Order: sequence, then C-alpha cells, then structure tokens
Amino acid sequence: MAKAGVGRAAGTSRGGRGRGQRRAPTWEISDSDTEGPAGAEAAARARDPAEERRAAAEALRPERALRRLVVLVDPAILKDAGADVLLEALDALGCEHRVETQLRARSLSWSRVRPDPCPCDVPPQLWAAHEQELLLLLEPEEFLQGVARLTQVSGPDCSAPWTCPGSPFRPHLAIIGLDAHLRSRPRCVPGMGRSPGSPVVPHTKAAISWPQVEEALVLLQLWAGLDVLLVASWQELSEHVCAFTRALAQRPYKQLRESQALSFCTAGRWAASERAARHSRGLRGTWWWQIRQFNRVSSAVADAVVAAFPSPRLLQQAYVACGSEQERLALLADLPVEVGQGGRPRRVGPDLSRRLCLFLTTCNPDLVLDLCS
Repeated sequence: MAKAGVGRAAGTSRGGRGRGQRRAPTWEISDSDTEGPAGAEAAARARDPAEERRAAAEALRPERALRRLVVLVDPAILKDAGADVLLEALDALGCEHRVETQLRARSLSWSRVRPDPCPCDVPPQLWAAHEQELLLLLEPEEFLQGVARLTQVSGPDCSAPWTCPGSPFRPHLAIIGLDAHLRSRPRCVPGMGRSPGSPVVPHTKAAISWPQVEEALVLLQLWAGLDVLLVASWQELSEHVCAFTRALAQRPYKQLRESQALSFCTAGRWAASERAARHSRGLRGTWWWQIRQFNRVSSAVADAVVAAFPSPRLLQQAYVACGSEQERLALLADLPVEVGQGGRPRRVGPDLSRRLCLFLTTCNPDLVLDLCS
C-alpha cells in the first residue's frame, strides 16, 4: 500500500508540479498597460479618427456649448433698475453669468470654458478662452454727444469715440430709449444761447435730429465697423443678448463643420449608414439607397434595378450602347420585379426608367425629373 501511494504521488507530480502544489504567481504584461502620460498619449493616438470626430462634434454641439459659455457683466450695469430683466433672461437661457469688472464700463463680454477631456481633433482656435465680441451699453445722452462729434468732423479723419485701437475686442453699441430721449429733449434754435463768435462745445446739449443720428450710424458702420443696436426697453436688450449668446454657442460647431470634408465624399458616411470605400466595397448598397431616394420606388423595384446593373457606371455604359434616345429612356422599363406568391407580375415601368436615365445623362441642373411632383 505504501509503494502504491508513492507511485501515485510520483505519477501525479509529472513535470515537477504536483496536484497539491500551488503554482508560483506570474504576471502578464500587455502592450496596453503602459504607465505614465506617455501611455495615455499612445492610447489617444490609437483611437479611431472617426470616433475622435464624433466626440469633437458632440462636445461642440450648440446645446452643450451654451452651458460652457459664460456672460461677463460689468458691475456698473447692475446700477440700473432694468438689469434684473437681463439677468433673469440669462438664467432662463441656461447660460452662466458672472459679475466682473470689464475693460469698458457698462459692457458685456463672453468667455468659454473648455470641456474636460478636450477632443484632440478640434482645432485650438475653436477653444478660445475669450470671445472677441463686446457689447457696450451707452446712455442716450452719451451717444448723442458722440454723434455731435462725428457730424462735426467728416472724412477719413473721423474717429469714433467708443473704439479702442489696441484692444482685441470688437465692440458693439447698444442704446436703450434713444427715441424717447430725443422726443423729450427741448428743441433748440440754432445759434440761440451763444454768441456768434463763440466755438461750438460738443458736450453741451445741441439740437440733434434723427437725420443726424442716421448719418452717424452710417459713419460708425462704414469707417469704424461698429454695429449700433437701438432698443426701447431692457426686455428688447435681453432678447438681443440671448440671441447673440446662442449665436456664439453655435459658432465653434459651424466652424468645425466647415473645416471638415464634405459629407458626400467617398470617405464619409452616407445618411443611410452605408459606407462606399474607394475600392468599391459597399457601392452596391449605396447605389440601392440612391435609387430608393426617388419618389414611388419600393425596395423590390430597387432590387430589380441593382440586380440588372450593380453599379451606376454599368448603367451609364448601357446608355452609351443604346442607339437612340427612346431606347435609353425605355431601357429599364421591362425589367421584372419580384413579387410574393399569388401577386401579379410587375416590371419597373417607363416612368422610373425615364427618371433614372435623365438622372444619369442630363446636364441640365434645373431639369424636373418627376413629372408627377
């Protein structure tokens, strides 16, 4: 019995390891277990470019970009009783706003918060921390004083008093209640209240009419590049600020779309999620979806056309081989269409045959293919 036990023990310890012995712990190191920031960068480089583009597009979508946009409000604006309307409108928009001292008193600016993590496929200029737009609120009398200075000096030497040549911001002007202020001003007779030889002082309340205001608006637009917004109330100003904020939130997404390749290129993805590669793989499915885009074309009819001509190039070659225009227009008319059991025999018909022929052969971009539309 002892010898048999020894023999079984010797037999089970084949290869130097017995059943009762524990195997020494081993560690397996894979290529993806790289430590440190270099491994993270390698993993980021190994991502699919299509996934990077989709992640960038998602990060820049207007509804997400709006939540990362911050409206910076100068403290001087809060001294006005109507500023609460503006703050309530920004809260309803879902955009963050902060009270910070700005470069110009009574002004608004916009700042952007970068997403974390930041997509690598997005150009750096789209993640600019600060927008270059600045909205400057002016009192009606302050604006009229500037109008008086503009109308006194004409020509290329005219300079707007609200521009800052060294500033990176693009200022926009907003005046609340200018029309009501002009109506409430006393009408002054030219020359009254001063001697004939005395100079004109621009800071006095001179008689300013609407034609002079309109002239000043043209000068500001053409020579200074300033947009002037005339509103009657804080409610109108708040609506403009909210619309302008939404436009700023959409700007990076539009810039990214414009910088990418066109969606109908062969390397892109079609609307039907059918990819057509340069080596023609997937072209049959894309051709089938293209036929289905025509009005009154069923899947069975598209199957019949694709079965006879698997690619549009083959159909074009068949059109070239036809001897007359009528033969080309009726080339697909008699193609049989598969129907279920008990169904009546069908064919493609002359209408779709004519539309496909014109679609692939005509050079007129304004031609109406569907006569029934």
